[in-house]
Amino acid sequence: MESFSLILAIVVITALAFDFTNGFHDTANAMATTISTGALKPKVAVAMSAALNLVGAFLSVEVANTISKGLVDETGIRPEVIFAALVGAILWNLLTWLVGLPSSSSHALMGGLIGATVASAGFGAVHGDVLVTKVLLPAVAAPVVAGIAAMAATRLSYRVSRDAHGRAADKGHRAGQIASAGLVSLAHGTNDAQKTMGVITLALIAGGTLAPGSNPPTWVILSAGLAIALGTYIGGWRIIRTMGKGLTELQPQQGFAAQTSAATAILASSHLGFSLSTTHVVSGSVMGAGLGRKGGVVRWSTATRMLVAWVLTLPAAALVGAGAEAVTGLGDWGTALVALFLVASSAAIWKFSRREVVDHTNVNDEEPAGVVTAAIAAVSPPPAAPVTEELTASVPAQASPSTTDSATPASPSAAA
Repeated sequence: MESFSLILAIVVITALAFDFTNGFHDTANAMATTISTGALKPKVAVAMSAALNLVGAFLSVEVANTISKGLVDETGIRPEVIFAALVGAILWNLLTWLVGLPSSSSHALMGGLIGATVASAGFGAVHGDVLVTKVLLPAVAAPVVAGIAAMAATRLSYRVSRDAHGRAADKGHRAGQIASAGLVSLAHGTNDAQKTMGVITLALIAGGTLAPGSNPPTWVILSAGLAIALGTYIGGWRIIRTMGKGLTELQPQQGFAAQTSAATAILASSHLGFSLSTTHVVSGSVMGAGLGRKGGVVRWSTATRMLVAWVLTLPAAALVGAGAEAVTGLGDWGTALVALFLVASSAAIWKFSRREVVDHTNVNDEEPAGVVTAAIAAVSPPPAAPVTEELTASVPAQASPSTTDSATPASPSAAA
């Protein structure tokens, strides 16, 4: 019983550690556009987002129930399985944070859980219908729907405000953007904090502490809310830079449209119990807002990297989760070995990240151009303005000799 209590405590602590990484990994979803447009200072933005994440954690438990009751067969799950799932999710979060990619923490968690469950109890322990209807289909539909909504909202915003000019109009758009960013933060707490609640609840059920089908206890809701809020306040500055500056250049009208569209989609999905990725929704809305402005562009090299990360998230986390479960199945020493591997890998990733520090002081610096962007720039014709200047400069240079030549034969004629 003592060893079981220890593993259950390890699972709860690891789940809260995942919630912490979820917070700083997904801060960009709520505040990247607000920071990039200058509507809020970076530190103020993450503090506001952290507070609203905590409040949002208390608004619903529908997504938590999807994780704890619907995705896998809770009767065949041991606490070690959940620990292995969390290892896969945490490592994927840290790796994608290191390279500044806004991948889905939600899908990393579910991928790890699926992989560890299959390794432990077989494919039959995973509820395929729930996986398809409440995870995979929303993952495909959410960014498309949010992108179309944000594009339409951006065009409407510019049309409505076309006669509004000056600082007063900009101030109004920024105020609207702050409000909508707050709504996204609230929605993020409502949706993402619940996933950790669901995992902890599943562990408590697997350990016999809670009856099957139980809702998350109050202490689970509070601890999950605090963990994600703390992670949000730390600020995932690398991903904030990618979302705010690396994907497209946003004006306040676009930021407001993107955040409002994303918040609406996330809150609606939370109410329906869909385990939606806020990263997918916000990324889709940011790209839609970028395309909604006349002359706006999306950096497709960054978008392509994000898409690759989205596709790899579930299988990559599932493979790590399955491998971790295979090692924990060897006994207590196997669990200790996996825990040591997690700590060592996390420390190595953090140390590697210190080579190029990104924080609130340089988060709005331009992201270096990717391979696709550089290739397009290499084959694209030069801008119109520089070409005109070069031609204008070359005309006098060519005109002087011709003028001199024509003047030479003219002299005798004039003399005659």
